[in-house]
Amino acid sequence: MHVNGVRLAYRRFGAPFAPTIVLLHALGETSANWQPIASKLAVNHCVYAPDLRGHGDSDRSDHYRLELMRDDVLGFLDELELAPTIVIGHSMGGVVGYLVAEQKPAAVVRLVLEDPAPPLAPDPPRAVPDRPEGKLAFDWAAVEALTEERNNPSAAWWERLTEITAPTLVIGGGASSHIPQDQLANLADRIPDGRFTTIPAGHEIHARQPEEFLTEVTAFLA
Repeated sequence: MHVNGVRLAYRRFGAPFAPTIVLLHALGETSANWQPIASKLAVNHCVYAPDLRGHGDSDRSDHYRLELMRDDVLGFLDELELAPTIVIGHSMGGVVGYLVAEQKPAAVVRLVLEDPAPPLAPDPPRAVPDRPEGKLAFDWAAVEALTEERNNPSAAWWERLTEITAPTLVIGGGASSHIPQDQLANLADRIPDGRFTTIPAGHEIHARQPEEFLTEVTAFLA
């Protein structure tokens, strides 16, 4: 489908008329990363997992910004008439998730943020990693642009966390994650109906400890 000037590819799991979940992947990953989790969630939900712009089978772009990805997801929800929906986002996908919930609170009925980057400038700034050799499943220009934006987030993103109306679960990866866990706890505190929990798996929680991740998420959704 085409939204916001780009073609977005997506995967769907589960019965079409069940309550919906939208899964948003991390930077440098694709919707395929969610497949083991999506298949379990699809028992009781209709699960959609888009490839965000510049990733997987979606279009590459001349422009990469988190607010553009937010608008892509809002267009995706509108095009498929999914709102209000549950949104689950990992890392960059978590940032896009809370930006969606800030921009259009009524579109998100529940929000799960898996070890997202908080909207605070890291100290020291994050460096752009070296590009891996060979063909990539994503556009390296997105890594360059979004790393720069991660180092200089809009102050409005932190301020607008108070506008999120969806009950929100923030899951931190614990001490082995590169995301400051105290900042994640503060992020959860700033959301009116936010809560924070830890699964000590590092940044890749749903990949490394899928059963624990699913236990927390399904209990929260119930």
